[in-house]
Amino acid sequence: MKAHPVNTTQSGAFRFSPIDDPLWRIEEEGFNLAREHEIESLFAVSNGYVGSRASLAEGSPLSNPATFIAGVYDTNSSAQGDPVPELAVAPDWMRLTLLAGEREFRLEDGGYLWHRRTIDLRHGILWREFDYSAPNGGLIQVRACRLASLADRHVLFQCVQIKAESRVPGIHLRASTESGIEQPDQARLISESCPPLDTGDDAANLLEFCTRSTRIKVAIATAGRLRIDGTVIPPNLERLPGRRIESWEFDIEAGKTYRFDRLVVIYTSRDTEQPTTVAAQHLRRLLRVDADEVIDAHARAWNERWRESDIEIEGDESLQKAVRFACYHLISAANPEDERVSVGARALTGSAYKGHVFWDTELFMLPFYIFTHPPSARALLMYRYHTLPAARRKAQRLGYSGALYAWESTDTGEEVTPGYAVSPDGDIKPILNGVWEHHISADIAYAVWQYWQATGDEGFIQHAGAEILFETARFWASRGLLEDDGCYHIREVIGPDEYHEGVDDNAFTNVMAQWNLECAAEAARLLAERWPDRWQELMHRLELGADEPEIWRDLAQRMYTGFNPETGLFEQFKGYFDLEEIDIAEYGPHAMPLDVILGRERTQLSKIVKQADVVMLLHLFWDRFAPETCEANFRYYETRTTHGSSLSPSIHAAVAARLRDTDTALRYFRQAAEIDLANNMGNAAGGVHAAALGGLWQAVIFGFAGLRLLPDGLGFAPHCPPQLRALRFPLIWRGIRLRVELRPDTMEVAAESGGALTVQIGNGEPARLTPGRRIRWKRGEGVEVWKEVSS
Repeated sequence: MKAHPVNTTQSGAFRFSPIDDPLWRIEEEGFNLAREHEIESLFAVSNGYVGSRASLAEGSPLSNPATFIAGVYDTNSSAQGDPVPELAVAPDWMRLTLLAGEREFRLEDGGYLWHRRTIDLRHGILWREFDYSAPNGGLIQVRACRLASLADRHVLFQCVQIKAESRVPGIHLRASTESGIEQPDQARLISESCPPLDTGDDAANLLEFCTRSTRIKVAIATAGRLRIDGTVIPPNLERLPGRRIESWEFDIEAGKTYRFDRLVVIYTSRDTEQPTTVAAQHLRRLLRVDADEVIDAHARAWNERWRESDIEIEGDESLQKAVRFACYHLISAANPEDERVSVGARALTGSAYKGHVFWDTELFMLPFYIFTHPPSARALLMYRYHTLPAARRKAQRLGYSGALYAWESTDTGEEVTPGYAVSPDGDIKPILNGVWEHHISADIAYAVWQYWQATGDEGFIQHAGAEILFETARFWASRGLLEDDGCYHIREVIGPDEYHEGVDDNAFTNVMAQWNLECAAEAARLLAERWPDRWQELMHRLELGADEPEIWRDLAQRMYTGFNPETGLFEQFKGYFDLEEIDIAEYGPHAMPLDVILGRERTQLSKIVKQADVVMLLHLFWDRFAPETCEANFRYYETRTTHGSSLSPSIHAAVAARLRDTDTALRYFRQAAEIDLANNMGNAAGGVHAAALGGLWQAVIFGFAGLRLLPDGLGFAPHCPPQLRALRFPLIWRGIRLRVELRPDTMEVAAESGGALTVQIGNGEPARLTPGRRIRWKRGEGVEVWKEVSS
């Protein structure tokens, strides 16, 4: 992939406009108040440490500005329903007010002649451009950008450039940082009048607040600088309770450039014992360099990440933009520098699900990081290691051994799934996922093993991964019962299909538990053979019996899976096949979810499925099942699935692609691509659907390219849709950087750096790929027959 430097003029100075390439930008032309919350989610800027929604700097009637800091949770006892910790909203650092005379620039007031917001995916920059008619009839051109630095994760940056074709008098620019402390029981301001920082001509201030229940201190250091044709203009300072205001008054002269830069540095007591001091020192260092260097460093960091993760699609521009949009938000979501936080269901782009972490991270997002940026993947898995004590406590509370991870968790790993919710009509609805949705422990174990297989990270598997595998296996060994039929049964659970609660022997849960038990036994054998000292240390510290691995293997063999060899079908759970058959197609397109239309009780007594459940099992264990088993189960459950969850369409796309049904795969792929960009589920205002975005990446890599892990390399079973001329993407496997190009009838794999590996295409002969070598295969007779034609 060709490198794209940040936008510059011929002289090298930073140019105030988004990237020119339409395949690297998402635009909002004009302004639609009804879509404001949605746009603020989609165009959010984030770096995994801090994220800010794309709200208008001057505000708007329907705006929902918010800045979230990863790991900073608080409990709002005034919230409706069962109060649980949620991501705290930090002070609004983006607020700007621009007046011409007495008239404030506001979109709803009609002075705007043209307006556009653009998210520059290539450089991770939010752009805003508009022309405004001043009271004296002059035309004011405003160009603005905003970013959360990927090069320096504690830094946020805002920049506004103003020009006019004729003189416009009486301009008043006001920059403020709003405390955001509107709910006193959620957080409290701990510093009303911090003195300004000594930074010369810059308007610099400190703002501090402390979360009320979790007692996390947050320090925000800000500095604003106005330059007129390069000359710095000192501000007027005003400090009010909960606000810091810097203002400038000037007349716009034709031909001159007026540029306002604002640097923001954030630290919390999670990072350092003295966040205020550290934030102030960091800001002073930044003010010694030109602001454009902050932008350039950020853009270089994005260039590097795109080199490792960009998927190029030839033949469909809308899908190209959708996949890049997905990768943009996935890159933005994770922080490899902090292994005590994870990525929530809506990342740092909105407040839906309160910033809680689900199975979404491990099974939907983590593969993207494993194969494009292993340090991010490792940090996310280390979060699960650090929260093992909470998982052990949850298992113990419920009467089990080992570790049962929280269905919803925050920084501590404790279970924070609300116990109930209050419906719009006032009814109290119990939420049982935190009590019965146990497959998450096996999901995390699966992610541990996938990471280990793909990276060969020996330090991780010895010191964190193995312990997670052992403790989750212990949970499953205590969770079920050996019954009179000689089988091991797991009763009263919720599987991925959350329309059916308290079911017995959910196939997904049982097979995942079976695999978890097998894998933990294999990990025990591996440690005993390769790292006997570590094995002995773990046995002693965990009080692990020498016979436990054999017990795990035995229970795995006895696990009831619900598979019928005569039909080739898995019964989703015991009794599922006896439920009411409902033809989803008869309901056609419907605005409300089908379970709402049918009612909760009838839905539970029907075969209607919320999301990929057995189909998810096929996706995770493709090589474990015969091809005819995968085909039969996909066809059976696909017609009964309503896709009431954003997690579902991309998994159906991946499985359909592996079944060589590329038309169905593309249909689901487009559906998944539109979850955020077209808001086809109607809830993008609460933040982007991070798991759906991770699923899009998987649909390309595991679906169309058919990636699978081999003991000494990678295998591919490619099925590129004929509608797409080519798919190109990078991968990282055990430190080896690869470039893959897939066309309907050819495939090329090149090793750019690292060691050697085996590559197998379809059922063809494995080839040995060494650094600097490129091998090309061509499809032969038969869909899985590929022949090496050049190297």
